Amino acid sequence: MSRFLKSFFSLLIVFSFVQCKKEVSNADVIIPVNEVKYAKGFSIINYEGFSIVKVSNPWPEANKIYTYILKEKNGIVPDSLKNNLTINVPIKNIVVTSTTHIPSLEMLGEENSLIGFPNLKYISSQKVRALIDTKKVKELGTNQSLNTEVLIDLQPEVIIGYGLDNSNPTLDNLEKNGLKVLLNGDWNEQTPLGKAEWIKFFGALYGKQELANKIFTKIEKDYLKTLEIAKKATSNPTILAGDMFEDKWYLPQGTSWGCQLLKEAKGNYLWAETTGTGSLSLSFETVLEKAKEADLWITSGQFSTLKEMTDANPHYAQFSAFKNKNVYSFSGRKGKTGGVLYYELAPNRPDIVLKDIVKILHPELLTGYKPFFFEKLK
Repeated sequence: MSRFLKSFFSLLIVFSFVQCKKEVSNADVIIPVNEVKYAKGFSIINYEGFSIVKVSNPWPEANKIYTYILKEKNGIVPDSLKNNLTINVPIKNIVVTSTTHIPSLEMLGEENSLIGFPNLKYISSQKVRALIDTKKVKELGTNQSLNTEVLIDLQPEVIIGYGLDNSNPTLDNLEKNGLKVLLNGDWNEQTPLGKAEWIKFFGALYGKQELANKIFTKIEKDYLKTLEIAKKATSNPTILAGDMFEDKWYLPQGTSWGCQLLKEAKGNYLWAETTGTGSLSLSFETVLEKAKEADLWITSGQFSTLKEMTDANPHYAQFSAFKNKNVYSFSGRKGKTGGVLYYELAPNRPDIVLKDIVKILHPELLTGYKPFFFEKLK
């Protein structure tokens, strides 16, 4: 019996030690979970004391993954990651280079952290324009030629840049001067919710991931709700888009962000069969032949009235949509220096854009709703 009890207690001690070790081991293991759901161009994985942000598609056919470490105060970054660009978060100031970055700062309540931007006149946000008026945001020139001297003087904690292709000498030069540049590829996302989800990228920089997730979840919920409403549509109106610039008619390709919204709003965009995310460049005659009888027309935003359109090109009057005054534009909402709010805010708020288009195409489905971006030209 004595030997049995000794063996029993020995096994019990060993078993307890194994269980204890197992519990400690499990507690230390963090299962990596990508916080991004729709966007294809970046990921966020959180660990104790730091996060790893990877940007994989900052421009079409990018062949490199850019890895950034966001380190919290007292966070310990493994040696294996220390060769990557490290940013101490939460950041206190920032330089962004696209107006599409502005709404994320504003929604997160961090517009006051903006200290520099190229081409200030294009910013529409009232809050940021007030900061510009009080000289709190510096003019940085153009994206192709950012003012290096001003940026070195500002010493921003981070510069959010973007590129159209693999050649970005301006951003490379800034990095050589010791400035920290993070690439943002929101413009290259192929889906409306994918574009909007980049608010999580900024949320991670400001230590506000929870708030960014909450904001995006609300956008997603409203977008999907309108999507369900659109499914009740009993018609499929034909749509013409764009207009003439110099000698060519520019209109979106069929798999672009805007065209996806037209499709999801149950509209029949006449060039939906084309592939690509940029613009088609067609002759006036080609467009007239195909779209003369289109039900409605969404212009590029360069015109504010029907008269402005015919003053620019009297042949616009040949389209049925023009004759029936079914021409819509998003140029009505502008900042006080002329920036079109749609270009700045729409990629961040596809829920509003989709609702606007459903109202235009199927007004009976959204009684009482007034479009935010779009207006019918008079």
